Amino acid sequence: MEHTLLDTVVLTTDLPEHGLRAGDLGAIVELYDGENVEVEFVRASGETKALVTLNASDVRSVAANDMLAVRAS
Repeated sequence: MEHTLLDTVVLTTDLPEHGLRAGDLGAIVELYDGENVEVEFVRASGETKALVTLNASDVRSVAANDMLAVRAS
């Protein structure tokens, strides 16, 4: 599935260098060449946790059966 701008997506791999884990939610804020996307990950407070350029295969769409959770970072 192709992503569109402002899609909410799920990270599929851990990114310890950014303090992110698989399952974290982000929003696509920029689309590049069809293979890469810029994703913003935000804390519950609204503060940006990380802004990361990723391969589109590193994120997936949110599924209807996904469960949301909260964790400390």
